[in-house]
Amino acid sequence: MREKRIPIFVAIGLLVLIAAVIGWSVAQRYIPSKEPADLCQVLGVQGEETAVFFNEELQQVRGITRDGQTYLPVSWVNENLNEKFYWDDVEKLLVYTLPDAIVYADKRTEGSTGKPLLLAEESGIYLSLGLINNYTAVELRIYTEEEPCRIYVDNRWEPRQTAAVSKRSAVRPGEDIKSPVLTWVEKGGRVVVLDQSEEWSRVRTEDGCTGYIKNKVIRNMEIAENPCTAQLPVYTSISLDEKVCLAWHQVTHVDANGAMEELISNTKGVNVIAPTWFALTDNNGSYHSYADRDYVDRAHDLGMQVWAALDNFNMGDNVNSEILFARTSVRKKLISSLMADVKQYDLDGINLDIEGIKPSAGPHYVQFIRELSVSCRREGVILSVDNYVPAGYNSFYNRAEQGRVADYVIIMGYDEHFAGGEAGSVASYPYVKEGIEKTLEQVPHEKVINAVPFYTRVWTEKDGKTTSSALGIQGAQRWIEENNVDLYWQEEIGQYYGELPTEDGLKQIWMEDERSLALKMDLISEYDLAGVGCWKLGFEPASVWDTVKVND
Repeated sequence: MREKRIPIFVAIGLLVLIAAVIGWSVAQRYIPSKEPADLCQVLGVQGEETAVFFNEELQQVRGITRDGQTYLPVSWVNENLNEKFYWDDVEKLLVYTLPDAIVYADKRTEGSTGKPLLLAEESGIYLSLGLINNYTAVELRIYTEEEPCRIYVDNRWEPRQTAAVSKRSAVRPGEDIKSPVLTWVEKGGRVVVLDQSEEWSRVRTEDGCTGYIKNKVIRNMEIAENPCTAQLPVYTSISLDEKVCLAWHQVTHVDANGAMEELISNTKGVNVIAPTWFALTDNNGSYHSYADRDYVDRAHDLGMQVWAALDNFNMGDNVNSEILFARTSVRKKLISSLMADVKQYDLDGINLDIEGIKPSAGPHYVQFIRELSVSCRREGVILSVDNYVPAGYNSFYNRAEQGRVADYVIIMGYDEHFAGGEAGSVASYPYVKEGIEKTLEQVPHEKVINAVPFYTRVWTEKDGKTTSSALGIQGAQRWIEENNVDLYWQEEIGQYYGELPTEDGLKQIWMEDERSLALKMDLISEYDLAGVGCWKLGFEPASVWDTVKVND
């Protein structure tokens, strides 16, 4: 009997062992892990490297925490927080423009804590959080007393959803109870709920960890308001008491100044004249001037303001805008010279006409606009900036920033088809309308001036080649009459079209006249823009001015 019982006991023992193994396996599957996570590995940082959460999302960028001070890369700050921090990589200088002052710092400059305001590292330039916070509407949460260092940066100022935790609970890097533990939240502790799935909530804890916690422990959900309390400088602007009717006067030699009265006698309603007086000549901030104080006095007597134009193309063969505008000392020199001329000639404004620059020059040119705006604001001088119709390839002109610091942003609403390109209208109605609408996405309507052309082009197509010549409206009218060209109204582009077969090829013209200009003026009125600009005086018949008017 005893021998027969042994196999039974063995079998029972095996069953118990198997059950224990299965039970242990099941338990291991459903028992939450208590293994602590390696936060440095989770955040991808070590040593003085600092993890950066921006609007609750972990960034690829890394900050630096050194001697109790945390720094962020200026390139990341520019892209995400505040583009006004400008690093001059030539003269190794940080420049920040306020409405009425310009602040400078270098790697030797210390803050109130006695620590450097910036770090110059092999990986780039880093700005201290204190410096960033002084000039930027951001909310900072800093956890740098022990590794891994991490900071939370938020610039949304949105209400937050918070909740209490009903029992001591683990926060994990993933939606899995087997994930290691980032941190523990004690019973009654509160978390910020960032988003929720069916079983898990993504939360941020009071000790600076972001991860997942089970929904079943979430209690007492509340919405917490988060108002912005930052007191930031206000950039004020100067404007005319009426709509702007600006006419450019092209001046390429001193004697041209004497023609001002004759040209203006042909107009109606012009309250701003912009002579092309200042032409950049080199990369050191020098320019040639045709300015004339007597001209200004005469214009004032006729009831007009004078906004002298500065360009980079009339004498700009030796001008590289990226080199010129990239140096702080050169921008200072140029601005000082312009403001001296403002006083000497009693100018009312400066009109910037910087064209054809490369994307790499964009940030430097925009910085020049910022810095010039400070001097103009101090002296009560109007600053206007000419711009192409917005397109992806010229977005680096940064119209939004122009709209914040300049007084007027002018759309050069023409050259839709230009010399060297395909034949077509210089300024069709859809082109002008789109240019206004895209500009208004970035610039307030009360600062936008739309400029219209007093010219068109006669195009010649022969043997697959296209050439053109520009004609003012008066010249185009004479060409049409002399050649008996029939014109046909094209509703979709808002212009008359005509063509003429010749031995030299097919000639085509998209006519600019009172009817087409009236449509453009209707857009200026419809979008309540600040006014109109006209390129240029002398191209137009007197009848045009009954159409091109913005003030009754």
